[in-house]
Amino acid sequence: MRKALLPLLLLPIPVAAQTALTITPQQCVWKQGDDLRWAAANLDESAWQPASEWPGIATRTPNFWLRCRFDPAQLALAVNPQLQVSGDLAWQVFVDGRLIAASGNIVTGTHTVGTVADDSAPELSRRNGLILVAVRMTFTPEVNDSQALPLLALGDSSLQRSTYWSQVYEHTQAQAVTWACYALIASAGLFFLALYWFDRTQRYILWISLAWLDLATLRINEFLVSASVHYSSHLEFFLYAIGQCLPAFVILFFFSVNRKPVPLLFRIILGANLFFPIFLVTASLLPLHAGVALRWFTEVTPAMSTLEDLLSLTACFAAPAAFLPLGSVRKGQTPLAIVCFVWMLMDAAYFVVQFPFLNLDVISMFLKIQPYRSMAIAAVVVSMTILLVRQLRTTNEERAELHGEMESAREIQRYLIPETLPATPGLAIRSVYQPAREVGGDFFQVLPDARDGSTLIVVGDVAGKGLKAGMLAALIVGAIRTAFQFTSDPGGILALLNERLQGRGLVTCLAMRIDRSGSVDLANAGHLPPYVNGRELVLDGALPLGATPNTAFPAKRLQLGEGESVVLVSDGVIEARNSSGELFGFDRTAAISTESAENIALAAQHFGQEDDITVLTLQLAPAEVMHA
Repeated sequence: MRKALLPLLLLPIPVAAQTALTITPQQCVWKQGDDLRWAAANLDESAWQPASEWPGIATRTPNFWLRCRFDPAQLALAVNPQLQVSGDLAWQVFVDGRLIAASGNIVTGTHTVGTVADDSAPELSRRNGLILVAVRMTFTPEVNDSQALPLLALGDSSLQRSTYWSQVYEHTQAQAVTWACYALIASAGLFFLALYWFDRTQRYILWISLAWLDLATLRINEFLVSASVHYSSHLEFFLYAIGQCLPAFVILFFFSVNRKPVPLLFRIILGANLFFPIFLVTASLLPLHAGVALRWFTEVTPAMSTLEDLLSLTACFAAPAAFLPLGSVRKGQTPLAIVCFVWMLMDAAYFVVQFPFLNLDVISMFLKIQPYRSMAIAAVVVSMTILLVRQLRTTNEERAELHGEMESAREIQRYLIPETLPATPGLAIRSVYQPAREVGGDFFQVLPDARDGSTLIVVGDVAGKGLKAGMLAALIVGAIRTAFQFTSDPGGILALLNERLQGRGLVTCLAMRIDRSGSVDLANAGHLPPYVNGRELVLDGALPLGATPNTAFPAKRLQLGEGESVVLVSDGVIEARNSSGELFGFDRTAAISTESAENIALAAQHFGQEDDITVLTLQLAPAEVMHA
């Protein structure tokens, strides 16, 4: 992961003079430091080191010089020579001591990745001796522990460009399998992250999506470099830095997918692995010299490099720790466990070859391992997708079953809260019941009493919403009908309900009995007072049903005249809320309380329904008026 594959940029190959349009440097030497006098053609180079001994490993200092000599006489006479420079660094080019070209900021090291420049100068057209090309170089924090020299070529510009892009194409084509696999992995990471956004309960989906995106970030970064895509050097190293979080995400994924807590040992390993991306991200944000030094300490020193490889390798053991024994794996996850083992084996090989003391050819080893590693991770993507499809099917089956149960609950509630009211001689009653969900917590009953010709009306609201509230409402309605067989006294009805509801929930409720003469007895248990002829009736405060046992609910008496009305509402009317957060409120309710039940409910619903809405209107009518 840390020393991920960089593109292999090849120097042009010398060709015979009659056809040669590009050549390689005859001799190059380098030196650490920064001194503009090193651009001079006649400089003593005895203390400089040959380019063949360039270490290629990132250093703790950013500044170097490279001096090369070209022999233009090897070029065909028809060629108009141009100097091509390419490399992942900021540079200035001097020919025989004169500055002819630059790329990036030589002071800060900031540059554009993928830059290739062809420049001309009169000195390049000479055919009577060697040409001294000096390159002043500034390196920023480098990815993959590498620090490559710029590539120089002298010859025909169009052919050099063609050669350069051919090499870019060949390299990207050589890793087509890797790029294709990681395109799939990146797409899956984004898709799974979107799934988690809509369902936050599946934490393992978050960790695997971040692991895939973390890996894809590294590979995308490599692809952009390989394809010579132009983007900021700061972004290049930042993407590399955040791409080092993989071990942490992998550990979290393996244990969360099996719903196991992360053991203490792996928590320590996880935290230690986060040390490297944190420091590398910090290095990408620091000024040049501090950033290069911190990056060198974090990953380049043999001790830290070995520690990082060891911690990354240790994280691979999270797979067997989380999945073994296979008999304990959750149903349907055995194929996922197997491909995760294969993935971790590929990762283990990937990290082992990076140990500095092994002195292996890491680049060639990566070329061999990377395609298999990419295919192993792609297999995990497929397995995870199959697992999610299975879970989705199970969830749909459960939802279908729940939908059936909800439909049954709605049918029961419709039966217990009838849409058609019974005949109530002397009273004109209209009702509207509009639940906020499939099953509501509001309830009401209109029960004519054949014993004395009066009518018992009960309206209430269960605390909460949904199926649980609806089932409790159904229980209350059954209890009301049972109690009505023995008494129609409002206070007595509420007292019986209060005892039945102890420990089952809180319910506001209002019960009123009205006879044909307009005499009304009314008892309240925390419900909204009724509106009588457009005015809110003043009632004493009372606790909801189920709050305390052995509670008395005294009744209040009032007299209605012919044509006078009473409106009973639930808090779904008062608490309707518009898009600005404004409540429908008591004033609006009072203002429309003389209108029909349908208009009152519709006004609250259009304002912004958030809770169950119940409205009952009753009016004392002549004795011959009957309501069905």
